[in-house]
Amino acid sequence: MIGYAVIFGFACLSLALLLNLWRLLRGPTIGDRIAALDTMVINAIALIVLFGIAETDDTYFEAALLLAMVGFVGTVAYCKFVLRGDIVE
Repeated sequence: MIGYAVIFGFACLSLALLLNLWRLLRGPTIGDRIAALDTMVINAIALIVLFGIAETDDTYFEAALLLAMVGFVGTVAYCKFVLRGDIVE
């Protein structure tokens, strides 16, 4: 039964990634593109966790935590660059 849930989860997250990619490419403002990129990172984290559940391996959860930290720092850096034009003050 868990196999069907994992397959359904992969399908839903793949669709979400495609829709986020569409918003990233067609976003009317830079803010929409930053939000789409941040949401893509969140969906990638969910895919890694789901793959870890499917493979029953704990290593994927650690990789998801690392991607979450890098994604957060990246989003903050993008927003700071858009607001101030400089990342490092």
